[in-house]
Amino acid sequence: MSIRKPRSSHAGRVTMQEVARRAGVSAITVSRALRTPDKVAEALRLRIARVCQELGYVPNHAASALASARSQTIVVLIPSLSNVVFVDIISGIKEVLDQHGYHMLIGVTGYSPDAEEALLRKYLQHSPDGLILTGIDHNPGTWALLRTQRMATVHTIETLAGADDMSVGFSQFDSGYAACRHLVERGRRRIGIIGAQLDPRSLRRCEGARQALRDAGCYDATLEIMTPEKSSISLGASLLESLRQQHPDCDAVFFCNDDLAQGAVFQCGRLGVRVPEQMALVGFHDLAGTAWTTPPLSTIATPRYQIGVSAAGLLMQHLAGEPIAQRHVDLGFTLVQRETS
Repeated sequence: MSIRKPRSSHAGRVTMQEVARRAGVSAITVSRALRTPDKVAEALRLRIARVCQELGYVPNHAASALASARSQTIVVLIPSLSNVVFVDIISGIKEVLDQHGYHMLIGVTGYSPDAEEALLRKYLQHSPDGLILTGIDHNPGTWALLRTQRMATVHTIETLAGADDMSVGFSQFDSGYAACRHLVERGRRRIGIIGAQLDPRSLRRCEGARQALRDAGCYDATLEIMTPEKSSISLGASLLESLRQQHPDCDAVFFCNDDLAQGAVFQCGRLGVRVPEQMALVGFHDLAGTAWTTPPLSTIATPRYQIGVSAAGLLMQHLAGEPIAQRHVDLGFTLVQRETS
């Protein structure tokens, strides 16, 4: 006996009506089983799921969005997927969105404001319900889009003051200041600053570090190395060696990222530089592995996962029409003193 193939729409897609006919229920019941399964009896839900699998049915998300005026989609734009800082933030965002039945459209900007604007224009065509952006430094065109679209937006990693949008983060300037203030308090006077990538957030934390040294009367611009190269362990090792060759009296260094500082710890071991006796080192972010260098690295711990959780939580509150007591959330940072300072 031949098996009759299910009819499909003109676009080649199996429709919800076909699933309903095969399952012996109404299309409304199928929709309810897929969108709010907790409101459908388990046996019925399992039958509908089995039919969907047999027919290869994939819900038409665009049609659902038109019907409900909600796309159940949040656009998340980040500079990099290879940087664990942003992976941690995304993990926090995903946990909250999953709980509320939302999913992400992730765009990677490559630290380029122009690319961010282009991605935003493209993703707005999908009618997302909200946006989560990285930082507060955007092109004029991006800010114009945010104003004209009037879309719920949360900025992450830094906070905005008095803005209509929402933000979750911490002070990059204050965290850099705290790192170098710590080195000063440990008795260091010839303190270097090494920065890479040089995105706006790295630049602000380095400026905070400079200010701490200025306030202590020991800032020396010649002890700085700034490069737009991508931050890495190998780069940190080579920059540390360059700084020591040029300034052998340098007795401490603040690094704008932990991978740079990790490379410096390894290089000091290779060169026979005693840490912290001859050279104190402080990193930034408290990434995985930072506590396991030899000796363990002092650093500024940043609440990356919690930033993602809080940002998504704010967005869900806004979309649910709930009152938001605090639109700009400063989660702070923590100075973690280990054995390199």
